[in-house]
Amino acid sequence: MPEKKIKNIVTTMVHENYWINDYNCATTTLIVLSELFNTPLEQQVFYASRGMYGAGGFRAQCGLVEGTLMFLGILGTEKGLDDPAIADLCYKYAEEFTKEFGSLLCRDLRPEGFDDDNPPHLCEDLTVKSILFSERFITVNLL
Repeated sequence: MPEKKIKNIVTTMVHENYWINDYNCATTTLIVLSELFNTPLEQQVFYASRGMYGAGGFRAQCGLVEGTLMFLGILGTEKGLDDPAIADLCYKYAEEFTKEFGSLLCRDLRPEGFDDDNPPHLCEDLTVKSILFSERFITVNLL
């Protein structure tokens, strides 16, 4: 799929998942990657992702990272990778994400925190960039 088309799909899906469904970044990441890679997800995966936006707003590991790591485990398993290979892939992703974005931590990526005074869905642009990064990483390293 052409890069411009992927960007349009990701941008539209992120906006809808944030503004219409009010999903967090981890859930949104899982939904978009699931769609891009035609990989259906079980409902329990979405239940598990509910508190994964910096550990429920604690601003620990970013939900954008957590959603992709979960997806790497799901797709990696479907592609026949064993546990050590999936762990290595997740390590590589975390390393490359850190190089690209400067941190894995929500407190660094979203320094404003989750105050009520902040505008809603403050990380929308970062989410699009992160998912596009994740799509490229998965395409290069897993397909």
